[in-house]
Amino acid sequence: MKLTELRNTLKMSQKETALFLGIPLRTYKRYETNNDYQKTYKYTLMCNTLSARLETQMSSEPLFCHKPYNIVVAGCGYVGLSLACILSKKNNVKMTDINEAKIALINDNKSPFYDPIIAKYLQNGQKIVAELSDSISYQKADFIVIATPTNFDVESNCFDTSSIENVIKLTRLVNKTATIVIKSTIPLGYTELIKKKNADDKIIFSPEFLREGNALFDNLNPARIIVGCDEKTRTEAKIFSLLLKEAADKANVPVLLMKNEEAEAVKLFSNAYLAMRVAYFNELDSYAEANDFRSQNIIKGIALDPRIGNFYNNPSFGYGGYCLPKDTIQLARSFLNIPNSNLIKAIVRSNATRKQFVTNQIIKKALDVTHKKKDEIIIGVYLITMKSNSDNYRSSSTIDIVNMLNKQGIKTIIFDPHYQEGEQDFSSFVTKCDFYIANRYDEKLKKLKNVLYSRDLFNRD
Repeated sequence: MKLTELRNTLKMSQKETALFLGIPLRTYKRYETNNDYQKTYKYTLMCNTLSARLETQMSSEPLFCHKPYNIVVAGCGYVGLSLACILSKKNNVKMTDINEAKIALINDNKSPFYDPIIAKYLQNGQKIVAELSDSISYQKADFIVIATPTNFDVESNCFDTSSIENVIKLTRLVNKTATIVIKSTIPLGYTELIKKKNADDKIIFSPEFLREGNALFDNLNPARIIVGCDEKTRTEAKIFSLLLKEAADKANVPVLLMKNEEAEAVKLFSNAYLAMRVAYFNELDSYAEANDFRSQNIIKGIALDPRIGNFYNNPSFGYGGYCLPKDTIQLARSFLNIPNSNLIKAIVRSNATRKQFVTNQIIKKALDVTHKKKDEIIIGVYLITMKSNSDNYRSSSTIDIVNMLNKQGIKTIIFDPHYQEGEQDFSSFVTKCDFYIANRYDEKLKKLKNVLYSRDLFNRD
């Protein structure tokens, strides 16, 4: 923004602005009108100072009263439904999807996936209307929030953003004025690219930072609210950020407005950092196990450093789930033309190495314990969901382990209530296997301790 625009946005007079910046009013007026003055470093510094004041003001200003907005949320997954729940407190919200089963469940006040808080929210009478996605659905909306899936496409080596483009196309057939907010995870630079492609200025990006199984809780208690925009969409971005802020239970949520490209980077780099942390402690655990050290002692010693902390450091079979694998791969792809950049790509390789190491260790332990040949061993797999308190096993690291075991001729039997093709009865499951693995330990596995492989260090004796 230029100096004049920043001053007007802050609703300050020229005299107030000059006083705030500590310069004479006559001198300040020259910076607003003289091109030579605007080419100086001091002009840039003044703009940065006012921008910082604007961001501080936005994050601390009281919540505003507004008319109920008409909001359509496209996509009935974790992100979409949790957003619909909070935004429907004070706005007119409906959802759209291409999955009729999900739509039927939501209209029956039931969650189509595991999230206890969402389930309770719906059961307590929070009515959200869902319908099949078509152009009429978007006709009267002020805001259209796109939360459709963007799976990583191996062939194109990029996110599949076709679902986003379909919603934008349907919207603009009947509604030229609604602000479109992309919540789906996208490649760096995508928002500006799709705006140019459609000659559409009213598209912004707002990243989500939700955990599966805790999506509504995280939307009610956000660590930060970030919305991407440009000068033309700053007002709409500010309104949307405050809609999220006033719907939250948590007070004083930091709000940041930034360029769309910067908001996209926040999302991908945040998940890459989490993946890096998982990969780091997994590599530590691999080293400890290979040398017969106790990982928990090493990790506890490291975690006492307050700069590191005792959180998000429990070893596993590898990071998995819907976000971390695809987001790190996508970010690594963005670094292909950046010279001397190795860290992000190394995170992806480290996760693959960890899963191979775990597979080798499982085979070694199983052979030692059972005294059988590889093709005679049956390994029981306790849960394949990507993490505890989840019903999702997409991109689960345990599934990758199972596939690698099967390739080496080892038979596996899966116990998981959410996996219909597996064993559903735990007692029967226990009697059928020689050796067991669990990415996350459970007390019911205690009797199997001598024939169990798990790196879940902090939930065991």
